[in-house]
Amino acid sequence: MGQQVPAGQIHLTIKTVSRPKDAKGFVILPRRWVVERSLAWLLHARRNVRDCETRPEHSEAMLSFAAITLMTHRLTRRPVHPSAAKPRVTEAVATA
Repeated sequence: MGQQVPAGQIHLTIKTVSRPKDAKGFVILPRRWVVERSLAWLLHARRNVRDCETRPEHSEAMLSFAAITLMTHRLTRRPVHPSAAKPRVTEAVATA
């Protein structure tokens, strides 16, 4: 399913973000919400919530399927209201 990349061919920089030692209570960590939001979108598919797959290929396929489903829903999304697709013309713009 996925493309196999030889070791040493991926050029990624991974920066771990840890909680400050002197912090008390809730602390916002930079960019962590992006990762958590993305995982939440993928885990919205019922089958991905529990890791029941016995083979990694099956798990990878289910994650790919969830990502494809999410993207197709976004690409085919219709506006909620018919006038929501058209920008509104204000009086200042109409008289100018």
